[in-house]
Amino acid sequence: MASSGLTRRRGAGGASTDNDTNDGSRVSSPVPRRPEDSRNPETGYEASGENGHKIAFDPKDISESAERGKQPKLTLMEEVLLMGLKDKQGYLSFWNDNISYALRGCIVIELAFRGRISMQKDSSRRRFPLADRVIEVIDETLTGEVLLDEALKMMKSSEKMSVSSWIDLMSGETWNLMKIGYQLKQVRERLAKGLVDKGILRTEKRNFLLFDMATHPVADGGAKDELRRRTRAMLTQRTIVLPASPFLPEDMEFRYLRTVALLCAAYAANVLENALSSLGHEARERAFAQVDELLAEFSQWPFGKRVAAGQQAIGANLDSVIRDEVNKAKEKELQLEH
Repeated sequence: MASSGLTRRRGAGGASTDNDTNDGSRVSSPVPRRPEDSRNPETGYEASGENGHKIAFDPKDISESAERGKQPKLTLMEEVLLMGLKDKQGYLSFWNDNISYALRGCIVIELAFRGRISMQKDSSRRRFPLADRVIEVIDETLTGEVLLDEALKMMKSSEKMSVSSWIDLMSGETWNLMKIGYQLKQVRERLAKGLVDKGILRTEKRNFLLFDMATHPVADGGAKDELRRRTRAMLTQRTIVLPASPFLPEDMEFRYLRTVALLCAAYAANVLENALSSLGHEARERAFAQVDELLAEFSQWPFGKRVAAGQQAIGANLDSVIRDEVNKAKEKELQLEH
């Protein structure tokens, strides 16, 4: 959480890294099966109750269901994308070159929040900036989210690399042809289709003069309204209270820290202003100043102390609630370094 390359990037008209090309298919020779490869997958059985028949199930399905129950309905990447989409038109600003890189940073943060990756446990790591510290996979259990699982598999099968290296590689920002395959392609479109599957967006065809493009207008405004409310609460209220919802369950770990990560990611992706459009000019300026403070405070490890302390400051209770969250998860400090 502490640093995942989510600094606001200002490009001079640079092209987006979300390529629309698909990976070329590869053909390989069949590998002879060994006897032990023919074993059936692990299967569980339970009695159905009325007639005593047994019902087969995959234990992995049960564990995945339990995992989903502890997680918010949307990932950080989906929340940032949803914040950036125009409600009725269903597309992002054509001039936004920042969001592609920010979304890859969100993938790293989300994997850390879900306990899949952490900083490598090495005392010498403190000699390096946070972005240059090496990541390692500590739990290879799949999350059920396609993009997260794709990134997790790459990290597991690859050499260990730093936070910034992984974000660069997943964004396609490398001159090393041997590592070009690490690029995650069509991230925005895949996230949008995931939001369609979750009932948040719908898909339409829209004509843009010379070509047709799939757009994804908002179908269920509740999710975006909740994002706006949470954003305004964090950036305008003196005492921050985040009500429980399917998008931020009450028993979820790091509720406030996760919301700070969302705001910083949205700021880096240049979409935060969309959630603050109902505020007046001065209130928006104060909100952006508040995000600058959050970035300064939480881009280091251990987390910094807020300068504007006191009961009259915006988010006067934020330091204490986040420190409570961190203190309750002392064994997860290497995950939170991200």
